[in-house]
Amino acid sequence: MFIAMNRFQVAPGSEAEFEQLWMSRESQLHTVPGFVEFHLLRGPERENHVLYASHTIWQDRQSFEGWTRSEAFRMAHRGAGQSKVLYLGPPQFEGFEVIQTVGHSAPAA
Repeated sequence: MFIAMNRFQVAPGSEAEFEQLWMSRESQLHTVPGFVEFHLLRGPERENHVLYASHTIWQDRQSFEGWTRSEAFRMAHRGAGQSKVLYLGPPQFEGFEVIQTVGHSAPAA
């Protein structure tokens, strides 16, 4: 499993617009082989920004890399530069290979 994250420092007062931008976009993720799950995370407020992260889970790194080279990726990210005013600097990418997963399982009946 592979987790891809982008961190965004959103300018104070731009939180609602940033969230709406993400909620209204056509992500195309559901069409991509190897995609598992997406989360948009809102983090702590700082003096000059609010931290957000996009968090996608993939079956493996190859699936994620395939997404980044796909037409679906280009479609999902077209116009992304138009929202630069909402955040301070470019997003910071972080990619993680999953080493351990602990899940919650119901006790046997």
